[in-house]
Amino acid sequence: MIIGIPKEIKKNECRVAAIPSAAALFVKNGHTVLVEPSAGLGSGYPDEAYVRAGAQITPREALYEGCDILYKVKEIEASEYDLLHENQIVLSYLHSNAHREMTEELLKRGITGLCYEDVDDERGEFPMLAPMSILAGKGGFLAALHFSQSVHGGRGLLLSRVAGLATPEITIIGCGWSGIGAAELAAAFGNKVTMLEISKKAMENAQAKLPVNVELLYSNRENLETCLKRTDVLINCILWPKTRKDHLVFREDLKLMKSGAMIIDVACDDAGAIETCRSTSHDAPIYFEEGILHYAVDNIPSGFAETASQMLSAATLPYALEIANHGIVEALKKDPHLRRGLTTYKGMLTLKETADKHGIPYVDPLVAISREQ
Repeated sequence: MIIGIPKEIKKNECRVAAIPSAAALFVKNGHTVLVEPSAGLGSGYPDEAYVRAGAQITPREALYEGCDILYKVKEIEASEYDLLHENQIVLSYLHSNAHREMTEELLKRGITGLCYEDVDDERGEFPMLAPMSILAGKGGFLAALHFSQSVHGGRGLLLSRVAGLATPEITIIGCGWSGIGAAELAAAFGNKVTMLEISKKAMENAQAKLPVNVELLYSNRENLETCLKRTDVLINCILWPKTRKDHLVFREDLKLMKSGAMIIDVACDDAGAIETCRSTSHDAPIYFEEGILHYAVDNIPSGFAETASQMLSAATLPYALEIANHGIVEALKKDPHLRRGLTTYKGMLTLKETADKHGIPYVDPLVAISREQ
């Protein structure tokens, strides 16, 4: 197969889907790899590194036209629609729930779209999402450190234990991978860390990984209100279902918080778990609501592009190589977890959550691929 690795065009997106060592493995398996000029530059990989790996540096339009698999990081932008061709396979964080127009274009153009974020495993976890979630959680705490500084709009509180002074308090909603990533750094700096979670299993998993200065509480209204009143930083790490109209933290709840407290929304669901949150960018990362600083950058890992690209490439490569080596139908038949991430297939919508959100007819992935036999 021909694998295309384009340069990401989303604002402030510096990651690349496949680093040179991944390109070399495709070539070793008999595939052709096309790389757009400067695709890896933002992650520290010049074109020459891809050439040494056996890839061909190819202009954008020729890359899109020539590749069987478009191997990306972020969703398809409007300027890319006309570059796609029928029967092309797109691997990416597509976030089809949030991008109806893109989803409709993929359907119209007969694209096979696979969402990294929806592929699960036998443990019920998401192996291609977890690495970026960990990095996003860590980056969320680092953002809190940065924006707590007086010179960056904060109250000037150092988020670290200091002898003779009250220890700052950090509240993290969710004990998933991003929550654990945030808690690991927050605890290492000596803060009082509280994590709120509804799952006992998730709390036990977090407890096994984190130090003793991390308190784990059931997420209920009483515990949430207690934390809101005392916390210096609230970090949200839970994804909120797109179909829900309620919230976990309402606008009125912000009045319970300390003056100068901040909210870091790692999940970045607009008006999701946090009613007052809306996605921001690295160029304009913060805003204030009810006197509370909000940070809701929707691609935190891009700020650590080299690390993120290495982690992302390692996580996605086994799946991409399986598809390249055996074809999309065989790979989907063999792996029910990969089928879980199938979003569009030859004009059929195959991800139920997106179908429910947008009111588009749903086709089971197995049914969809069997129609082509």
